[in-house]
Amino acid sequence: MMIYGLNTCAICQRARKALEAAGRTVVFRDVRADPLSEAELAELIAEFGDRLVDRSSNDYRGLSDWLKNSEAEAQIAAQPKVMARPILRDHDAFYLGWDDATQEALRLGQLPKNPA
Repeated sequence: MMIYGLNTCAICQRARKALEAAGRTVVFRDVRADPLSEAELAELIAEFGDRLVDRSSNDYRGLSDWLKNSEAEAQIAAQPKVMARPILRDHDAFYLGWDDATQEALRLGQLPKNPA
């Protein structure tokens, strides 16, 4: 399983710990340190569309007006921190966020909400 996110993101860290505690093999990719390729970004845009950009973040608000009116690919390429996270890839299935629906889809509903 692959998690795309940021090393400094608390939600990404929670997801990673919960998945590892459930016995999953997890590969974590910090998209700031190791940016997505054009092909990878296109695949995620095809899956999530504009939901891939977190428009409520301070990083998004700090984008120039030109970038705010650009496509999601340009926004994420310019500032990877605007990407909504975490993104989980389980074989060919993608999940955005770490909510109850994602945990249930991954059959982790029995895990504590805030694993240590």
